Amino acid sequence: MFPPRRWYRHWLRFQERLNLRLSAAEALVGLCLLGALTGLMAGAVNLAFRGAVELTQATFLDSEEAYEGLPWWARMGLPLLGGAAIWGYLRLAGGTDARTGVVYVIERTVYHQGYLGLRNAVTQFVAGAIAIISGHSVGREGPSVHLGATAGSLLGQRLRVPNNSMRTLVACGAAAAIGASFNTPLAGVAFAMEVVVMEYTIAGFLPVILAAGVATAMTHFVYGAAPAFSVPAIAAERLWELPVIALTGFAIGLLAALFNAALTWTTRHTEDYPLALRLLAAGAAVGLIAVAVPEVMGIGYDTVGLALLGELAPLTLIAIAAAKLLATSVSLGLGIPAGLIGPTLVIGAAAGGAIGHGMEAALPWESSGTAYYALLGMGAMMGACLRAPLAALTAMLELTAAPGIIMPGMLVIVVATLTNSELFNQDSIFLAWLRAKGMDPRRNPLLFAFNRIGIARVMDRRVTVLPRMVEHERLDHVLEEEPRWILIEGEQPRRPIAVMPVTDLLQHAHEIPETETVDLLAIPAQRLQPAAIDLRATVREALETLRRERAEALYVTRTTVPGVRGYYGIVTRRDIENRYLG
Repeated sequence: MFPPRRWYRHWLRFQERLNLRLSAAEALVGLCLLGALTGLMAGAVNLAFRGAVELTQATFLDSEEAYEGLPWWARMGLPLLGGAAIWGYLRLAGGTDARTGVVYVIERTVYHQGYLGLRNAVTQFVAGAIAIISGHSVGREGPSVHLGATAGSLLGQRLRVPNNSMRTLVACGAAAAIGASFNTPLAGVAFAMEVVVMEYTIAGFLPVILAAGVATAMTHFVYGAAPAFSVPAIAAERLWELPVIALTGFAIGLLAALFNAALTWTTRHTEDYPLALRLLAAGAAVGLIAVAVPEVMGIGYDTVGLALLGELAPLTLIAIAAAKLLATSVSLGLGIPAGLIGPTLVIGAAAGGAIGHGMEAALPWESSGTAYYALLGMGAMMGACLRAPLAALTAMLELTAAPGIIMPGMLVIVVATLTNSELFNQDSIFLAWLRAKGMDPRRNPLLFAFNRIGIARVMDRRVTVLPRMVEHERLDHVLEEEPRWILIEGEQPRRPIAVMPVTDLLQHAHEIPETETVDLLAIPAQRLQPAAIDLRATVREALETLRRERAEALYVTRTTVPGVRGYYGIVTRRDIENRYLG
């Protein structure tokens, strides 16, 4: 057996080789294994979150989300109590950072290389559970995505993977969370790619698929594999209904634009008020709405199920759509830390069901029915609000196991999304929230693309490290290895002070007497001002470091153990420009 120290050295060498390959996007098998492990972690934490919510609800509700059975004073007081409990937890936790949800995950992925902390995740777990249990008009996918993404991020931080791979693990966690929470693995993959990382890449696609599949398998083991909603058999679409479906998409697009605008307006005009006041105001507002329309409380999947079965009257559906839109805008806009995908499904299903009833009453021939239009409205509302058409379409299919909905679903989602984005100039609600904070992930597509390229892919490994004063014999030995760069260390050990091209040194090598010690700073040669960058960094971080440090070259380094630092290569701005900017 190896002694412990030797095991540790072997582990460090393995980790170094793996991270070099991950940084250069060459370790797809390793990344898939990390994706599977992320799926296990994300699936476990989301099952724990879902279990905590449902077990607590079972203590005071006759069945899951049966808030309609509560007396009016309980419906009014429960959200208010929930808002007070969230504020109390945040205060008790001693100033815990309350930034949570999908928007926070996107921000950390784009601007902070996917580094998410455990403390925020604990806040999300507790506060998100309180919000759902107390009947606020919110969904569980916001907490689920945050918790899953954090699982992937913490795994990457523990293994010290390069930052471009860290973003992939965050996407794995987000996809696994959606898959585990809603039994929709394909929708989870599409959501992670369209919403979280906002790009599709082959290297990132396979690990994300694997993570979503692993997490969904865990949900099947606990809750079974049945779809979330039961819907009547959906016949093939009638061609004469296609114009009606397009009009349905237009109507849902109007509703999505109204929802996004209301949510953004509430956020912008209340963010300066104290958090305690906002949380209590959200509870009071939702409680008052719930007195009249109790279906707004909670995630609302029971309401979606009834709408899909055609068991709700037209006026009831209209009231639910309007009240749910208002209650969700107030809850999330005032800072309740939960998700919005669930509410969009409720709003869309109710609005679509109402349209279906209208079609049955207005048309002289038989239409496809209220369930058909409720399902179309559900997908259209999600796709338009999130600007995630593929995630919405796959969610419609997976939540209902109704393949006949694919073609009309494509039409209604496209029309709704174009209405929201082009006619009303509304972007994804998540991006709108980020822009309200002065951030725009898509402002510079080139820098955004550089986030997925590790520094190892562009660095030149032909580098040797020498002290400023070096013996001629040692210099000759080094030149025989044909390096391209010499990293010159100063009198203080391990502090590089310049980067010299070897070609400049060779031009003057014949002028140096063989008996003398060579001063590398005295030779007539180009010397570049260096700055350090970690091996885990991306090309985007390299460009930002060159600008911030006013450096001419970066030496790629990594500290494996305290006091021991390895040098891996040299990167210049010209290297990046020649390779990626033409």
